[in-house]
Amino acid sequence: MPKTTPEQNKAIVLKAFDTLFNQRDYAAAEHFWSPKYIQHSAHIAPGREGLFALVRATPDTLRYENQLIVAEGDYVIAHGRFTGMGRPAAWIAADIVRFEDGLLAEHWDVLQDEATTTESVSGLPMFGDRFPS
Repeated sequence: MPKTTPEQNKAIVLKAFDTLFNQRDYAAAEHFWSPKYIQHSAHIAPGREGLFALVRATPDTLRYENQLIVAEGDYVIAHGRFTGMGRPAAWIAADIVRFEDGLLAEHWDVLQDEATTTESVSGLPMFGDRFPS
């Protein structure tokens, strides 16, 4: 596949995340993640199989929504929220993805439980312009 641009990479990440996390279309998701996918997350087993297994193990209510996405060269950083995981709080994530040949080839993340109004020392929400209800 030809080299993709940063703008194309952002669009691919958003489509890939929607396909896997929201639609749970694993066959279609395979077209976004490299078969040689490298997973750096401490809570996810290796490879795209590890990622897909994690999603399969979550409730059907799992959803991903994106707040901000930036790209430079072969890297994309997506600031998003994962809800419906069966946890007390949503996860706010900074997902870092490296592209190779137009596919998601490598991934790192930074995760934090979403703070409520009473938990936020700054008084500001971590995602969007409202606190979770």
